[in-house]
Amino acid sequence: MLTLLNLFGAVALLIWGTHMVQTGILRAWGVPLRRWLGHSVNHKGTAFLSGLTMTALIQSGTATTLMMSAFVAQGLIQTHAAMAVVLGADVGSSLIAQAFSLRITWISPLLIFIGVALFRADRTTTSRNAGRAAIGLGLMMLALQLIGHTMLPISHSPIIQQIFKTLTGDLLLDMALAALLTLLAHSSLAIVLLIVSLVGSESISPGLGFALVLGANLGSAMTPMLSSSGTGNAARRVPLANLIFKLSACVLVMPFLRYLPEWLALLDDDPARQMLHFHTLFNLATAVLFIGLTGPVAKLTERILPNSASSDDPAQPRYLDPNVINTPEVAVSCAAREALRIGDLIDQMLRHSQQVLCQNEEKLVRPVEQMESGVDSLYKAIKFYLMQVNREELSTVENQRWADIISLTINLEHIGDIIDKNLMDLARRKIRGQLSFSESGNEEIRELHDRLINNLRLGLNLFMHPDVKNAQRLLEEKSRFNELERLYAENHLQRLTNNMLPSVETSALHLDVIRDLRRINSHVCALAYPILDAAGMLTKNRLRQQNLEPEVAGPAKSRRRSLKGST
Repeated sequence: MLTLLNLFGAVALLIWGTHMVQTGILRAWGVPLRRWLGHSVNHKGTAFLSGLTMTALIQSGTATTLMMSAFVAQGLIQTHAAMAVVLGADVGSSLIAQAFSLRITWISPLLIFIGVALFRADRTTTSRNAGRAAIGLGLMMLALQLIGHTMLPISHSPIIQQIFKTLTGDLLLDMALAALLTLLAHSSLAIVLLIVSLVGSESISPGLGFALVLGANLGSAMTPMLSSSGTGNAARRVPLANLIFKLSACVLVMPFLRYLPEWLALLDDDPARQMLHFHTLFNLATAVLFIGLTGPVAKLTERILPNSASSDDPAQPRYLDPNVINTPEVAVSCAAREALRIGDLIDQMLRHSQQVLCQNEEKLVRPVEQMESGVDSLYKAIKFYLMQVNREELSTVENQRWADIISLTINLEHIGDIIDKNLMDLARRKIRGQLSFSESGNEEIRELHDRLINNLRLGLNLFMHPDVKNAQRLLEEKSRFNELERLYAENHLQRLTNNMLPSVETSALHLDVIRDLRRINSHVCALAYPILDAAGMLTKNRLRQQNLEPEVAGPAKSRRRSLKGST
């Protein structure tokens, strides 16, 4: 019983070490790695190599596949290019298994020591995450050693030998078992290394080992397929293509399994090493066979999984993929794209509110209310989605991005409330009273709307592409907008003194409208503050002294003149 407990603990340590390496690498260098991956898919060869390298770094072909699925769903890359990346990812996973099989016992404690030293010596996020990855590598090697030592007494147990004998001979059952174990462990690398340890300790025969390795490869393709269930069809095409590749390759290899021990003995006499060679050759042959067919297979997956009809309901999220929550960097990107949809809704609401206020277009009031409901729903969906993201696995940059998305959605939700509850209420009162703004007042409100829409678009562009100059420009637009609001309020009061009837009838409405537009503009311009704050360009109270000096100097100068006159 104690021996089995030690075995289960060693396997769990192997899986946990794989997780630590993956999260450590992604936290430390996830942003540049994803950017590099996105830029390297223009050619099948570079896409294949990028997938190989990415998986070699993060120790998870499943994570790479889900990442590419999210990119395809967001329209960032084509399906056939993502397939080439996934084929490279499978080869990369097999090469990592080869590297872990090297019996260099002193590497494990050295990596753990280096990892702890990096984690404790330097408090920077990158150093701590690099230390986490090093500790994970050391734990994986230590777990493999523990599995090997634990399996020695187990391999001679009559009961265990009888259990393994019942598996031998039924190829489909053997493959199904390995595929199931891969699904449960969520890591084909861990299962393949476990199979290698079992064969090396003579707990199972090489023939059974080959069947289990084949099943582990099939399970590695089934894992992202199941993980992507419930998402859009575009996101499921890459896992489906990978499953087609693996299933086809398994069917082609199955008739030759009996000959593998003899053939692979030409490469290596060690049965454990033969498992690794078979794993590598299987994935390499699959890549060579299918990399030229990524185009036709992509078209096949598009027929099997056609594009879903886009929902006309603005309240329905489109990019919040729940299956990439375990890949926080991708999840943050999905949330950012969904946040831009709220910005698009706000843009439409502002354009409609301009027509309602200036032209008494009552038929547009209801659509504005519906869009505001969509803004509220998307805001809640994005907030709930981001709360599920493990921020500890995010880099400093991505953590800031997470906070920026929350800030953007909060400001946009406030803008939606102002348009719906304030501007539309004022518009209803104006329409019910059959009132009209003066020609000059209408033109002023129209100009403020136009400026506001331009500022919103600048702010959303700033959200996607942070830039200090554009952030300064947005704050300058805020100052101009505030000056215009004061000027137009004075113009309105001047029209009142001239007893212009439209201005008299709509006085309160007019002033409330321009006040609410200024409030909306303040929420839009708030997008500039984090960028300028990070650049060290904001004072503590965010007030520029030069803007206050004329207002302070003016009264002081007047007082000096009055004192001089009194003397």
